[in-house]
Amino acid sequence: MLLSALAGLGLGFSLIVAIGAQNLFVLRQGLRREHVLVAAAICAASDAVLIVLGVSGVGLVLQAVPWLLSAVRWAGALFLIGYGLMAARRAWRPTGGALIADAAAHPTPAPTGAGSVRLATRTRPLAPVVLTCLALTWLNPHVYLDTVFLLGSVASTHGEGRWAFAAGAVLASLVWFFGLAVGARFLAPWLSTPRAWRVLDAVIAVVMIALGIGLVLAH
Repeated sequence: MLLSALAGLGLGFSLIVAIGAQNLFVLRQGLRREHVLVAAAICAASDAVLIVLGVSGVGLVLQAVPWLLSAVRWAGALFLIGYGLMAARRAWRPTGGALIADAAAHPTPAPTGAGSVRLATRTRPLAPVVLTCLALTWLNPHVYLDTVFLLGSVASTHGEGRWAFAAGAVLASLVWFFGLAVGARFLAPWLSTPRAWRVLDAVIAVVMIALGIGLVLAH
C-alpha cells in the first residue's frame, strides 16, 4: 500500500508541476492576494474528484461517449483563448487596477526605485474568481486526460493498492496548489512594478492562447 501511495504521489507531482492554466491562475491570485486559498482549494478538490472518478472506472465510460470530450475540448479552447486575450490586453494596455502605489497598505519590502508599487488592496468579488477557476479546471480536457484517464489507468495496475495510489495523487495535488498559493507571496517583492506585471500577463497570455490553440488542433 505504501509503495502504491508513493507511486501515486510521484506521478501526481510529475503531471501537475508542468505550467498550465490552473497553475498560472493560482499563481496570479496569490500574487494579487485575492481569494488565493479558495482558488487552490477548488483546484485541489476538483483534481481529487476527477482522480477518484478515474480510479473507480469512469474513464472507461467516458471513452464510450467521445462526443462529450469533444464538446469539452471546444468549450475549453474558446475559454482559454478568451482568457489569454484578456491577459494580452492587460499586458498591452494595463489599467492599473491590479497595482496601486500605496506603500502604507502593504509593508512587505519591495525592490527600490521610483517605479515600485504595491499590490492592490481592492479585490474582485469572490464569485468571478470561483467561476473562472472552475472553468479553467472543468473545461480543460488536459485535466481529464491526466486525472481520469492516465492516473486512473495507472492506478488499475496496482490492484488492491489502487486507492492508496489515488490517495497519493490527491495528496500531490493538495500540496502543490496550496504550496503555490502560499509561496506566491514570496515572489511579490520581485513583481511589484507595472513592468513586471505586464511581463507576467504576457506570459499568461501566451500560455493560455497556446493551450487553447492546442485544443483546437487536437484530434
